[in-house]
Amino acid sequence: MANWYSADLHLGQRRIIRFCNRPFADTDDMDAALIAAFQECVRPDDDLWFLGDFSFGKNDNAEQLARWFKAIPGNKHLVIGNHDTDLVQALPWTSTHDLVSITDQGQSLALCHFPMLAFPGSGRAALQLFGHVHDLWPGSRNSVNVGVDQWNYRPVQLDDLLRRAATLPVNAHLNDVEFGGIEATEMPRPRA
Repeated sequence: MANWYSADLHLGQRRIIRFCNRPFADTDDMDAALIAAFQECVRPDDDLWFLGDFSFGKNDNAEQLARWFKAIPGNKHLVIGNHDTDLVQALPWTSTHDLVSITDQGQSLALCHFPMLAFPGSGRAALQLFGHVHDLWPGSRNSVNVGVDQWNYRPVQLDDLLRRAATLPVNAHLNDVEFGGIEATEMPRPRA
């Protein structure tokens, strides 16, 4: 069993193709490509953490939502995003959260749809995973964007997240929000 992370699929949203310069002809093309990418990566017994915006908020077609949901493998967890309507939240998720702390291979993670300056474990080498900002910002040393627009329209695993985090700058405001400050040695680091 493995853990996978992603955000901001926006299945069914036409305008996201233009907003984020996604390389798809239309929503049918985008939705099929995203689902195929998840099917290539995620096994049925894997945990897949969606950090919000599974579909576009105005999608009120429960049958279509259910088809997309069923087509994606894994034990699917939802960290609720600003476009996750009651219909999206009513899908048979393994769990739903606004904010959740988990551990993956010994690494503490705080999962939220929105990027945050401080989060559970931020002063103790936790890594925050977020979405919401699409292609605008990849994150910082301790807070990484898992949105599909940052990861070639695929879900991502911890090792890749840690490698990317190591290349990102330390958040300039981290010592402003953590009492006693935090040293770079306390940041999440890639495993050997």
